[in-house]
Amino acid sequence: MNENATGLELKPPPSPEALLPDHGLWPWWASAILLATAVAVVLYVVFRKRRPAAIDARGNAFREANGALSGIKTDDPRDAAVQCSLVLRKYLSAAAADPALFETHEEFIARRDALSSLTETARAAAESGFTRLAALKYGPEMPGTPAADVIAESRSLMETLHHGFSA
Repeated sequence: MNENATGLELKPPPSPEALLPDHGLWPWWASAILLATAVAVVLYVVFRKRRPAAIDARGNAFREANGALSGIKTDDPRDAAVQCSLVLRKYLSAAAADPALFETHEEFIARRDALSSLTETARAAAESGFTRLAALKYGPEMPGTPAADVIAESRSLMETLHHGFSA
């Protein structure tokens, strides 16, 4: 017989890692770069859209208040003063981030930091304008001022306040 003949010899199987294709780390790096780019684009779009809205808050509040003053249809000066006061206080709470909407007249006048974003002239106009509206609203006798004049005075006060922001 052939003595050089080899018998059955068992060889270990090849490792499974050798059967997998070798891609390296570039797919992970590409995925990370794409994800970072997508996050950056989303953040840019979100913050770019918010910035103009914050800047135009005063303009929006002014247009809204103008529309509300134009919508006041009453012949009663006391009722006109109540509605005008509410519109002006809503305007101030939106445009100046002031809590005037939620305060009484006395609290508003007594607060030292009231309307700190306005110039001194605009603050004085606000104080006298709101004092006049309070006198019309809470006076013991019926005011002799026509409702149209109350609305016109309130519109003038709102213009003064709108153009009186120091920053």
